[in-house]
Amino acid sequence: MLTVSGLSKSYGGRALFEDASLQINRGDRIGLIGANGAGKSTLFSLILKEASPDTGTVAMERNTTIGFLPQESAPSGDETVLELATTVSAEMEEVHRLQREHLSEDDPMHHEAIARFAELDGHTLEVKAKRILSGLAFRESDVHIPARTLSGGWIMRAHLARLLVMEPDLLMLDEPTNHLDLESLGWFQNYLSKYSGAILAISHDREFLNAICLNILEIRHHKLNRYKGNYDAYLSQKAAREEQQWAAYKNQQREIAELQRFIDRFRAKASKAAQAQDRIKQLDRMVKIEAPERDEATVSFSFPQPKRGGERTITLDGVKQAYGSHVVYAHLDLEINRGQRTVLVGPNGSGKSTLLKILAGLLPLEAGTITPGHNLSVGYFAQQRTEMLDIKRSVLAEAMDGESSVPEQAVRTLLGSFLFRGDDVFKPVGVLSGGEKSRLALVKLLLNPPNLLLLDEPTTHLDMPSIDALIGALNQYQGTLLFVSHDVHFIRALASTVLHISAGKLTPYAGDYTYYLEKSGSLSERAALVAPGNSPGNYRPESAPESSETPREKMGMKEIKEMRKAEAEKRKAANKIRRDAQAQLTTIEAEINELEIRQGALTAELEQPESLKGGRAHQINRELSILQDRLMKTMETWEQLTAMLAENMPTSE
Repeated sequence: MLTVSGLSKSYGGRALFEDASLQINRGDRIGLIGANGAGKSTLFSLILKEASPDTGTVAMERNTTIGFLPQESAPSGDETVLELATTVSAEMEEVHRLQREHLSEDDPMHHEAIARFAELDGHTLEVKAKRILSGLAFRESDVHIPARTLSGGWIMRAHLARLLVMEPDLLMLDEPTNHLDLESLGWFQNYLSKYSGAILAISHDREFLNAICLNILEIRHHKLNRYKGNYDAYLSQKAAREEQQWAAYKNQQREIAELQRFIDRFRAKASKAAQAQDRIKQLDRMVKIEAPERDEATVSFSFPQPKRGGERTITLDGVKQAYGSHVVYAHLDLEINRGQRTVLVGPNGSGKSTLLKILAGLLPLEAGTITPGHNLSVGYFAQQRTEMLDIKRSVLAEAMDGESSVPEQAVRTLLGSFLFRGDDVFKPVGVLSGGEKSRLALVKLLLNPPNLLLLDEPTTHLDMPSIDALIGALNQYQGTLLFVSHDVHFIRALASTVLHISAGKLTPYAGDYTYYLEKSGSLSERAALVAPGNSPGNYRPESAPESSETPREKMGMKEIKEMRKAEAEKRKAANKIRRDAQAQLTTIEAEINELEIRQGALTAELEQPESLKGGRAHQINRELSILQDRLMKTMETWEQLTAMLAENMPTSE
């Protein structure tokens, strides 16, 4: 469907691609990754014909359709959300314009617009669009309002809906999860997993890449390196490749050193000069193996710690908060204790960001009280925090402007982990992009931490190494943390408790995100049985009303016997599946162990000088490549069997 051949592209003398190649076929789901500045956006521009390669070709099969979602700033005009979502062609865009401009039934153009709308199967498109918009958390009342009245994030969702309605052959997405809440993200991932076309997605969200990708495409060393599987599989394969490359590199370096020693020793000796010249030619012909670049490890850094606060960090009593006639919280009670690490989850518009602003003291209350704990200091991170930066200072000077006395080298190390490297630290803050200012604001917050830290989507402008650096910093943090994030990897790494917010009501989960996912399903099934008297916003779990009868007591004896028989048959079938899977798993694990032992032996042999003789190194590398493929396929089988076992585990009643 798409073929990239011999691609080279440079900007300002800096090479992004050199003789790079890529093939995308229908049904491919590819995650595009690489360091900031590696060329991900440039590759998109080349595929979209917005830029031209210096050499090479980008060829697309005839009649192939492409849909592209940019990272930011998709346009919107006078069309409604529904019209935007159904604008899948220039013809439909023209029909929507006619419908807006010719509303009167007496206008002949009105009837023409209706006829053309029907010809283009507009009603079917609208049904499909409404279903997709609902999955992306648009309410029925939202779809008929002008798109331009929405915030940038919701406009991006409407454009995403348009692409899904369009169903292009190749769907190109640039950070598509940035504007989605967790509920919408789950729906979106499930939708993409069944998408019939090809997908090429840039993302720094590893859980998203794990959920949808069949391949990972990494831009590295000016090449496009493709890996089978999702992001976790990529990490495993990349580590194995680097290990093999290191062994081959060291082996070749020993060979080069031996050849050079012979040349240096015998070049001037008449009887050996011819042999020395042969060695020189051999060196010239040799294809040099590059030393693999090791990825930078997650930064290890001792951060300043906040002053110790009271056991009770902050308390809200009977808080009411509204935006005009829209009441977000009617009677909100909440108590946060020292050391909690809580993620706020819930649909967009449920009040997560509003709650953080209330706790930060940024919103005047219409009713209720906020009681700060002893010695409380609050730090709040959101996009508008970047406005507090001094645009005249350098990045380094702004980072060091605070109460803590962190050494300059330590500050520069931290700045480096957030992508301010080398001379970047001397840039004026005023020339930074919005994302760079956001990262700098995070650095300042980490260098001068309060004992209550409130973070609203802190990972939005960070790449994966920077997200890991932030996780490392926050894992050292000894204060209280409340945060909102759509990055599941970030949530799993930090949250020890979950607070679900919906329609002004708070439901706590005294466990991590996995615990929340397990328990929230059962709670949603009991939503209709919530006991009366739980006022919106109360910080306590839902409870079901008591009943004198269990479901089984309401059944007749015949129904009970039939149900028990069905349950027994179901358990018997599950037990058989489990036994068979366990037997296969034992065999597979033994095979994996043998393959890994053989892989280790070959890698060790490759590092020995004797492997240079008789082309043995080439044989070893070939065998290692075959071995790696077998190992990956065996691991895939192991994962399938493990999943099968998990699905058929006996459950307690």
